[in-house]
Amino acid sequence: MQYRAWFQCINEQCREQYPLNTIIYRCKACDSLLEVQHDMEALGRRDAKAWMKLFEDRYKSTQWPYGSGVWGKKEWILPQIADDNIVSLYEGGTNLFWAERFGKMIGIDNLWLKLCGNSHSGSFKDLGMTVLVSQVKQMISEGAPIKAVACASTGDTSAALAVYCAAAGIQSIVLLPKGKISIAQLVQPIANGALVLSLDTDFDGCMRVVREITKDETIYLANSMNSLRIEGQKTVGIEIVQQFDWVVPDVIIIPGGNLGNVSALGSGMLMMRDLGLITKLPRIVVAQAERANPLYRSYLKNFESFEPIEAQKTLASAIQIGNPVSFEKAIRTIRQFNGIVVDATEQELSDAAALGDTTGMFNCPHTGVALAALIKLLKAGKIDKAEHVVVISTAHGLKFTDFKVNYHEGALDFPCNYSNKPIELPARVDAVKEALEQALEKRRTTNG
Repeated sequence: MQYRAWFQCINEQCREQYPLNTIIYRCKACDSLLEVQHDMEALGRRDAKAWMKLFEDRYKSTQWPYGSGVWGKKEWILPQIADDNIVSLYEGGTNLFWAERFGKMIGIDNLWLKLCGNSHSGSFKDLGMTVLVSQVKQMISEGAPIKAVACASTGDTSAALAVYCAAAGIQSIVLLPKGKISIAQLVQPIANGALVLSLDTDFDGCMRVVREITKDETIYLANSMNSLRIEGQKTVGIEIVQQFDWVVPDVIIIPGGNLGNVSALGSGMLMMRDLGLITKLPRIVVAQAERANPLYRSYLKNFESFEPIEAQKTLASAIQIGNPVSFEKAIRTIRQFNGIVVDATEQELSDAAALGDTTGMFNCPHTGVALAALIKLLKAGKIDKAEHVVVISTAHGLKFTDFKVNYHEGALDFPCNYSNKPIELPARVDAVKEALEQALEKRRTTNG
């Protein structure tokens, strides 16, 4: 069966369409963002149970390229791409962590973390980058003049772009804000052969520059204003539902920075509903750092206006974005999903991440923002303890070891309530025994 997809303007008064092999990021007619649309009538000729069976049969299989969590749903992503042009590192298929102990600590019965950081480059950005780089490879094979793919990044996008371009044999260019990302995030694109430009600005400044240089059609834009990224990232919601045997959770909480992930999550859910795989939608909660919270500020005004801000330095560096490209799509999604926007202070996000770690997690600071949002909503009665909640963990904690070390050493500018410092001792058995007795007794008392 022949399935089709194309770019379409999100402006309801415009709805201009463009082929997916067009080098385009905004509508030529009205300058609005684009999204990928699918021939839903054709997709609907296969019934919901048949789609479920197809996705189940492919899931984590060795059949190229369908074992990928993204490409196992190829018909819903890029149906017309040649398999030979797909650049996949078997992304997706990340585990759901049943956060039973943490849930009991904060007063919720059914809490799960979707560990998107358990991926090749260590973040959920792999889901979108496999689609974008595959389409670039297809376009090059068709004669497009693309010589390199570029992005502005606070760390995770650059890592994902660099690794997928390395796998494809395509040059990557990454623009990073100097001194504002972790060493682990800086070394990833360097190791994978990217041309790394460290600019004396913040993410929003890098974004302004990359939008200018990608006006040259030989350099293709890889940021989330390119809706090909959203097509891959939308599989996270589909995969969550699939992992719960096609039962939809009540609430999904996702950190928000440039906000492409918000509309991506919504897109996958709406597609499942429209094709009959599910009958209800979850509430979507977007969590922002208080120091970079333009969406939260707009939410407080019922989205009557949206004003970019100058983001302040936050430990959640990947979402330190004051002028998010995808805010229009995010607002549309929040309205469709009866959504909530919450922000978290530096102490709240740090303590939430650290408390979660004591129960077996290893949280990045952005996951800490989402966990802090959950705690606040539970206390406010906006999430019920009986609801089925999924928190999307966007990156692996190993990318942010400085954040964790500084927290546990008490080197941050607020009290670190769950810090756990190493105990330095002489190498004597009596000293070790004494320290163990004191420390274990203290922990018994603290834990009741």
